[in-house]
Amino acid sequence: MFDNVKELLVILVSSSLISNVVLSQFYGLCPFLGVSKKTSTATGMGAAVVFVITLSSGVAGVIYKYVLQPLDLTYLRTIVFILIIAALVQFVEMFLKKFIPSLYKALGVYLPLITTNCAVLGVAITNAQKEYDVLTSIVNGFATAVGFLISIVILAGLREKMEYNDVPEAFKGMPMVLVTAGLMAIAFCGFSNLAL
Repeated sequence: MFDNVKELLVILVSSSLISNVVLSQFYGLCPFLGVSKKTSTATGMGAAVVFVITLSSGVAGVIYKYVLQPLDLTYLRTIVFILIIAALVQFVEMFLKKFIPSLYKALGVYLPLITTNCAVLGVAITNAQKEYDVLTSIVNGFATAVGFLISIVILAGLREKMEYNDVPEAFKGMPMVLVTAGLMAIAFCGFSNLAL
């Protein structure tokens, strides 16, 4: 029991900080760069991604373990995972449109892009490749999504501060955002020496 909890804690820290999905694996860069202009929008997008990745990790884990593996249909996993993710994103989109319309409008085109966010699909495939059980898949999905949330909120905060800085003309806009994201990636490399 204790070893299982320790393994889950290692996955939690590793997936959120050490192997950050955006800053070390470079998945999910489109929403990371596109929705990080304001911290409120970035937080909303991060929360939506946390919900979708966590839920899709659990559902994909159950379907992979109890349907695809027993029927020897594991070669269909990518298609099945994409369908699961698309359905969950539609659910999130309908929920936000009905209950939080301001966030729905702020996220705009980036909300449906969660469906094609390679971070969401990458987590589901990683869980299958590492043969995680359903609980471990959910923990890995949650931790990966929290890592995405952390990085997008940090970048949004930095971008809000950079609006008021005197930046050379050649670096205004996206070039400065890319430099900042690169520096964040270097900073997150410091977590790789964490002794767990």
